[in-house]
Amino acid sequence: MQRKVVCATAWALVVLAAAIVVGCAPKKQASTDSASKVQITGAGSTFVYPLMSRWSSEYAKQTGVQVNYQSIGSGGGIQQFKEGTIDFGATDVAVSEEEEKTFTRPFVQFPVVAGTEAVVYNLPGITQNLKLTPDVLVDIFLGKVKKWNDARIAQLNPDVQLPDMNIVVVHRSDGSGTTYIFTDYLSTVSSEWEQKVGRGKSVSWPTGVGAKGNEGVTGQVKQLPGAIGYVELNYARQNNLAFAAIQNAAGQFVLPSQETGTAATRAALERLQQDVRSSIVNMPGENAYPITGFVYVLLDKQPKDTAKSAEMKKFFEWVLKDGQKIAAELDYVPLAEEVVQMSLQKLAEVP
Repeated sequence: MQRKVVCATAWALVVLAAAIVVGCAPKKQASTDSASKVQITGAGSTFVYPLMSRWSSEYAKQTGVQVNYQSIGSGGGIQQFKEGTIDFGATDVAVSEEEEKTFTRPFVQFPVVAGTEAVVYNLPGITQNLKLTPDVLVDIFLGKVKKWNDARIAQLNPDVQLPDMNIVVVHRSDGSGTTYIFTDYLSTVSSEWEQKVGRGKSVSWPTGVGAKGNEGVTGQVKQLPGAIGYVELNYARQNNLAFAAIQNAAGQFVLPSQETGTAATRAALERLQQDVRSSIVNMPGENAYPITGFVYVLLDKQPKDTAKSAEMKKFFEWVLKDGQKIAAELDYVPLAEEVVQMSLQKLAEVP
């Protein structure tokens, strides 16, 4: 009888232990499942698309959280964010105080990475980096310099046999932060450009053909002999496009790169501490690349889905810390630690 009681007791303990294990297991699985089911949607800047795709892929591997990003241009990203059809917007030009008044709900914006814009061209047989001064670049995009063997280009590149070929300007056709950075630079170095064309996400181009996105401009330049355009450096490198060395504010001819972009952002730290939306084109410094800018992210301060918002905050905290290493691998310019801290402070304002 005693043996039966012992066996019964032992069996009860086994059943109890199994129940505890079974009871606990679903809770852990549910947590994993809930994270993997989170779908965060963003849209905007084509400038940052290659990097955002890589960030999203790496983060999904680590957490199961899916970040779906559409490369539609900064103007489209801002508009969709305003309409509330996406969780975050990305733009290469910060929303101004004036533009902010058109938003119906509060938001934060902060840089997540910087990058350089390459002035790319398609000259058959010429693969070296041509030298271009600001005034020549302005006149090319104004339509004043029409031939590649123009005396002004030839004088800057005496060792290059320039072809007697028409210059075909390729520019963005959509609302673009990449365009804003480029026209901001042209306006900064040329009063004529500033008065006749100005700076903006969309401008009335004096000459050339339009294409949508960095992808479109890259494709057009590749297809059209004699073409010249402006794209984020990663697009130039991935498509083996030649690009120019631009004369900077110090008079030096510098190529777009992580190093020269970093020199530009570090030269701008003082003005960024006053206003993180500040332009960083044509910064001083012998090694500073003059066509450099930030990519900003827009996040809602009154999110409808607080659980999703919490996951999104984790993603962008990872972007601002671990993600900067990936930025360097893809020819972007990682944020200086001072700028990372500015962005983290802004991110903390999101509930």
